Amino acid sequence: MKPYVLVAAAAAFFPVMSSVAMAGPIERACMASDRGGNRSLCGCIQQAADMTLSGGDQKRAAKFFKDPDAAHATWISQSKSDDAFWERYKSFGQTAEAYCGG
Repeated sequence: MKPYVLVAAAAAFFPVMSSVAMAGPIERACMASDRGGNRSLCGCIQQAADMTLSGGDQKRAAKFFKDPDAAHATWISQSKSDDAFWERYKSFGQTAEAYCGG
């Protein structure tokens, strides 16, 4: 009887763990942030990131959740690569706002 209970417990636990493991960098950063905790909203924001940002851009943008000063430094930077990233980041923000309801 014990093996069946163990299998049932693992089956119930697996979907919870797989959703956490599949979360992207933006969703994880959102969930860990002061304003996070809303899995539905953070998942929606991740979907917007998936539509507009590369994996590297997502990792970079995810750091902004923990360090807003990094976002400001990128915004005021004079480098062409930071400017290009910022344009993609703004597009992501606009997409997230429209897609996730503000």
